[in-house]
Amino acid sequence: MKYQNPIIKGFHPDPSICRVGEDYYLVHSSFEYFPGIPIFHSRDLVNWEQIGNCISRAEQMNLRYVGNSGGIWAPTIRYDRGIFYVTATLEQYGNFIVSTSDPRSEWSDPVWVPVGGIDPSLYFENGRAYYCTNQSIHPGKEEITLEEIDIHTGMLKSPVTSIWSGTGGGYLEAPHIYHHDGWYYLMAAEGGTYFNHMATIARSRSLWGEYVGYSGNPILTNRHDTTREVQCSGHGDLFQDHFGNWWMVHLAIRPARRTMSHLGRETFLTPVVWKDGWPTIKGDRMETIEKEGPLWNNQRRLARWKADFNSCNWEPQWIFLRERKEALFKRGEGCLRLIPSMQSVCTDIGNTFAAVRQPDFNCVLETVYQFNPEELGDESGLAIYLESGFHYRFGKRKTNQGEFLILEKTAEDFLQTACLIPIESGKIRLRIECDKEQYHFYYAIGEGEVTLACSASTRFLSCEIAGKCFTGVVMGLYALSQKQTSAYMEVESFIIEPCYDKYKKSTHSFQEFL
Repeated sequence: MKYQNPIIKGFHPDPSICRVGEDYYLVHSSFEYFPGIPIFHSRDLVNWEQIGNCISRAEQMNLRYVGNSGGIWAPTIRYDRGIFYVTATLEQYGNFIVSTSDPRSEWSDPVWVPVGGIDPSLYFENGRAYYCTNQSIHPGKEEITLEEIDIHTGMLKSPVTSIWSGTGGGYLEAPHIYHHDGWYYLMAAEGGTYFNHMATIARSRSLWGEYVGYSGNPILTNRHDTTREVQCSGHGDLFQDHFGNWWMVHLAIRPARRTMSHLGRETFLTPVVWKDGWPTIKGDRMETIEKEGPLWNNQRRLARWKADFNSCNWEPQWIFLRERKEALFKRGEGCLRLIPSMQSVCTDIGNTFAAVRQPDFNCVLETVYQFNPEELGDESGLAIYLESGFHYRFGKRKTNQGEFLILEKTAEDFLQTACLIPIESGKIRLRIECDKEQYHFYYAIGEGEVTLACSASTRFLSCEIAGKCFTGVVMGLYALSQKQTSAYMEVESFIIEPCYDKYKKSTHSFQEFL
């Protein structure tokens, strides 16, 4: 059956998967965003629903001081004797494990594991738990290490043992161990998470090694052809479905223009076949958009998503920078209220920022809200955000000359007010139409005509422009002030609709869309 990659679009990197019966659970890195480690569920591998976040309580983990692309890295999810376990790295702090018997409910407080390295993974066998990272125990040498741990306390029950040094591709990381047909297989990522990225594999008769690399490594990479529509393939996790077929989930990017991608690393699925005792990618080790595999259900298109402000509870898709300050938000009775927060620097978006991941290249984001600014600099609207120095703000601002609709473009040391349109009081309707190359910003006041304010390139929000950036674009609501204010933003609706023919044309009225 044919399907299309990515199976989870937008900023969803470093996927890890486990199966329990006919249910599949998948987790991703979340970096500086809270809640952390989104978890998805599927029964057919191509249609996924986010059911929660593994880090959902402020007391579980403090992300307040992590930097851009810091925070929570590379989780692994595994299941053993009725319990789900997720292990990950909190950058600069260490490795941890959280657990639950029900992945739709809350997860435990973290158990910290006194092992270095990043990208931790768990392997269970005969009631024992083994822990694997890329900790280097020999100076100047890249290696994957293994140790037995107490799964309840995180404490070591064996020495830290080096089991493989990779193929020499550099940046050895993302280890996972599997047992199949009397062999232990160790899969890792090499080459760095950009255009030289790849998945490599080794095997041993013993869990503790010696692991010997496959002569056909890498088993997955797109590094040989930078013209392809998929790039940076790597960091994968193998699994067997309930029919006995083998697969790999892995990260990759879809460049929007040449080698630039603003969506970030996404989650791909590829069939795996065993050849001469090794797992190999079916067909070609280079990943593609169009795929064919032994699926049992049709893949559905992404659906229109509308926030439910009648509920006081946040949907699991909402994310916040480092923490959610509850005093800045109020939900219920059909609206969301945002209290403006102070900017520390002009490139800061503040703490009053509630966002979701951009779901695809072609989509429409729309909101309806009211905002009566009180103080100079009071501002609120929609933001397209990559990191603190790279984002676009589209909203209403009070200035010395009056109230204006502005588009503020921030790209490191490049700051530009791209539009400055006088705006009267009343209900504000903002719309952003997205395609691969541009964001198009529209507005209307009350029931007035939909008008194009301006457009802006997606390239300035790409990781290739921002530099060392591991995230992707998110889009959401913000409210800012320059000093204490009594103003607030009251949001009636927040809607994202993927578009498949191109982006939705603005000949439509807002009422048609809503």
